[in-house]
Amino acid sequence: MSNIAKSAVIKDGAIIEDGVEIGDFAYIGDNVKIKKGVKIFQGAQVRGDTIVGENTQIHSYAVVGNVPQDVSYKGICGELIIGKNNIIREFVTINLPTLKAIKKTIIGDNNYIMAYCHIAHDCILGNNIILANNATLAGHVEIEDHAVVGGLTPIHQFVKIGEYAMIGGASALTQDIPPYCLAEGNRAKIKSLNLVGLRRKLKKNDIDALTKAYKKIFRGSKQIKEVAKEILEKEKNEKVQKLCNFILQTTRGIPFERNKK
Repeated sequence: MSNIAKSAVIKDGAIIEDGVEIGDFAYIGDNVKIKKGVKIFQGAQVRGDTIVGENTQIHSYAVVGNVPQDVSYKGICGELIIGKNNIIREFVTINLPTLKAIKKTIIGDNNYIMAYCHIAHDCILGNNIILANNATLAGHVEIEDHAVVGGLTPIHQFVKIGEYAMIGGASALTQDIPPYCLAEGNRAKIKSLNLVGLRRKLKKNDIDALTKAYKKIFRGSKQIKEVAKEILEKEKNEKVQKLCNFILQTTRGIPFERNKK
């Protein structure tokens, strides 16, 4: 049985499963679906064609599922899908998608989205991602699993961040960051592998293979796509293959300064 405050506004048509908690003055729109175990705190809003997955928390004054901030928006939106076990902290905003692209904004499972973050229309986030306070994602940004974005970091539209990547706080990111890499600065550039994060999650043989490949790609004299292609032809390690494929497929480019040390 759900626990819904008397002052909460629940519009006709909203679907709320058992075990949901909704705090005072929260607002739930008519096309919203709330799965079991979800907690929606005081003053939070869930709008639009939005699904909130099991055991997700939406804290006070977050606004989830509002219309996209897009000058071409004509009044029709797609769907926002939020997975399981996410923590969405105070004053976060997550927008519905436009109908020009994939027609969905997607948040995976087990993500921690800290206060005042913004996730714009058509963004796709994987699982186990951390967005620190005031991280700002423009439209169509993609972030893969286990990535971390530091606080006060804006990310340009259509940028892609690979799995286990780390973006330092107060950076400004305008190009793609390959998986397993650490980037920081304004404009952000790749500094190294994200070794601290990798050592927590990956096996030593994977880290050793990535370290070897990273040095060849970013510290040699050849073009990085040329080196990535050469490595991919011989390398059997799946993590290295993912790194090389990401580099070969990037459309926005990889920001780095060549360092031969």
